[in-house]
Amino acid sequence: MIEAIISHIQLNGLIGFSCGYLLGSIPFGLVLCAAFGYGDIRKIGSGNIGATNVLRTGNKLLAVSTVILDSSKGLIAVLVAAALLDSHAMFGAALGAIIGHNFPVWLKFKGGKGVATTLGTFLALSWPVGLACCAAWLVTALVSRISSLSALVALAVAPIFVVVIGDTKQLYLIGIISMLGWLRHRTNIERLIKGTEPKIGNKKDATA
Repeated sequence: MIEAIISHIQLNGLIGFSCGYLLGSIPFGLVLCAAFGYGDIRKIGSGNIGATNVLRTGNKLLAVSTVILDSSKGLIAVLVAAALLDSHAMFGAALGAIIGHNFPVWLKFKGGKGVATTLGTFLALSWPVGLACCAAWLVTALVSRISSLSALVALAVAPIFVVVIGDTKQLYLIGIISMLGWLRHRTNIERLIKGTEPKIGNKKDATA
């Protein structure tokens, strides 16, 4: 009986992760830029496929669309997994969507940094935590105008928000996701320390 339960948990978690990965691996920034005549976004600015780099095309609407679509990947993956299966699949889908965005098989595992997708998963896992993290990102962005710093702050406070206004059963998962986000921003952290990190909308020497 116990072995059957463990097997069920593992299977649902794997299904959730696999589906989340496939959805998360859709490179919307790359697709949108190509569709609207901006070419390969990987050859612009930092070469990243995320919204911050899409903004360097000068098309704000395209950047906003990238944010919405990338965040929707995490949101939809988690909500569908929760509706069709269980919490194990939901947790697997959350992690899968972010890893899919960061390491998409279609792009030789060279993807984005998963900020928008991460915020989408947070909204689906616990909307109060998700909204609080979005607010933390927005306030930091308005003050500093540095996208990476805003992401790092939002990721850092996410576990705190879980304890204060969320479900502590999700603490480990959100903690892991936050640490993954920080690891993906290690080069940004180095530039922040040096004071060379570009601000939002800066097209010159863009490496964020």
